[in-house]
Amino acid sequence: MGHAHEHNHGHNHHVPTDINRAFALGIFLNVIFVIVEATYGFVAGSLALLADAGHNLSDVLTLLLAWGANVLAQRKPTPRRTYGLRRATNFAALFSSILLLLAMGGIAWEALGRFTDTVAVDGRTIIIVAAIGVIINGVTAWLFFAGSKHDLNVKAAFLHMAADAGVSLGVAIGGIGILLFGWYWADPMITLIIVVVIIISTWSVLRDSLDLAFDSVPRDIDPQQVRAYLSELPGVEAVHDLHIWGMSTSETALTAHLVMPDGNGEDDFLLRIAEELMGHFRIAHATIQVERGAIDHGCDQ
Repeated sequence: MGHAHEHNHGHNHHVPTDINRAFALGIFLNVIFVIVEATYGFVAGSLALLADAGHNLSDVLTLLLAWGANVLAQRKPTPRRTYGLRRATNFAALFSSILLLLAMGGIAWEALGRFTDTVAVDGRTIIIVAAIGVIINGVTAWLFFAGSKHDLNVKAAFLHMAADAGVSLGVAIGGIGILLFGWYWADPMITLIIVVVIIISTWSVLRDSLDLAFDSVPRDIDPQQVRAYLSELPGVEAVHDLHIWGMSTSETALTAHLVMPDGNGEDDFLLRIAEELMGHFRIAHATIQVERGAIDHGCDQ
């Protein structure tokens, strides 16, 4: 039996400078907007504005968590923490999702009460502040668009900001209804719509972060396709003990045993596997064990 371990280190563990800038600028813009929106929401008596301000405040916390987790993930491994602190990104995405869902529950409860206790609100103020929110949230979402394809943390930030832009647009539309037709019920109605939109956009992040916490295969990787690829390699008769898991929200690891009666555990062969796993499946850390199949080692799979 031959053991072979090959890790592809061609990926970049460094936090891109543009992502750092995106986090910093996004946090700054949203802090300023939260202050403005909460102030005018209180003055105008608009629960929709206050709800959106509360949501934007939670997004500031989400951005801070995501940024801090990405920084921690870059720390070098130690003899005790052999993978470093990469999993911090998983926990940040999970915690921020749970926090946001809890906040939405409280806001929805308050909105339902407004249907029986209608409050007059200033439609003009709502329209102006919400329009500013569309611009700020739209710009912030654009900052995270490029990095949202391969990192759940950045994707969470992008989805939150994109949802915020849509929500702010909805608040502005509600303000128009109040200003032109006196539809004060539109304020709590828009609030409930905000809650539904946010829950829908957050649910997938919560689900994916829970999966990562339990070492599930990342959703953008089909384990059957990975198994098929390994099985079709020259000289491979069987594949067993295949494990794929997310080391962080952006890095995936794999271990597998390849049964090869004729051997061929040479470095070039293993390097090819590592490069192709990275190219086809974005699996950055591959550990392959080559066996001749003469002995049953009792592997779990």
